[in-house]
Amino acid sequence: MAWKEMSELTTLAPNVMSVAGTMIRLDGVTKTYSPGGLEIRALSDVQLEIRRGDYVSIAGPSGCGKSTLLSILGLLDTPSAGRYEFEGIDVRELSVADRALVRNLRIGFIFQSFNLIGGMSVFDNVALPLSYRRVPARVLRERVQLALERVGMTHRMNHFPSQLSGGQQQRVAVGRAIVGDPAVLLADEPTGNLDSNNGEMVMDLLGELHRGGVTICMVTHDPRYARDAERTIYLFDGRVVEDEPNTPGFEAGGPDTPRDHTPHWTREFV
Repeated sequence: MAWKEMSELTTLAPNVMSVAGTMIRLDGVTKTYSPGGLEIRALSDVQLEIRRGDYVSIAGPSGCGKSTLLSILGLLDTPSAGRYEFEGIDVRELSVADRALVRNLRIGFIFQSFNLIGGMSVFDNVALPLSYRRVPARVLRERVQLALERVGMTHRMNHFPSQLSGGQQQRVAVGRAIVGDPAVLLADEPTGNLDSNNGEMVMDLLGELHRGGVTICMVTHDPRYARDAERTIYLFDGRVVEDEPNTPGFEAGGPDTPRDHTPHWTREFV
């Protein structure tokens, strides 16, 4: 299905493009910046494949290119070189308008700083992605209610962000990310602004969403949370240095749990 045809779609038919197989493929993706004429290479020759239903974490030290990679995956930035295919489409073929359409219909975002709108209620914040689609009011209400139920925040739907704890705000942000039933959920340091208890609750929520069929790609500097995913991709100086499955059976816990495993090439992410 062409992306322009998707502009006629609404959330009445979730995941209309769901098919088995590869969702994201990167081939030789490089990203460089040239501030003041000095070239800085944020990513170098990245090869990556994410299949539908995967739960992938991207880990590594600060400045290794994690957030740059997630921005490219979310169509918020473009590679300087290499090829990126999203659901079989070369993103270089997409116009600016098409990229915005794909982000709205197919990608859900969770940010470290929540990015909720302070003057809007919890309900309206979660409804925001649907407001850009031709969704009937009844359907919008049902979808927002369902999303808030999934994140355990229906009792706060009329509150404002300033009336919520950090953990509650991140739950609302997750609800906003999933309300449109995206093909993939991209999370950039979703526990970065939370204490350990709220961080564990958010990670448990992501695990529940994945078990329900959501594809997740999460950036984290915390090796404990990286191990919650089925697979961890380690970046170092903009390159993929490891891409390995995680050991099954390790659950979320404190810093002394067995989940605190790190790759052989480093013992610290920060």
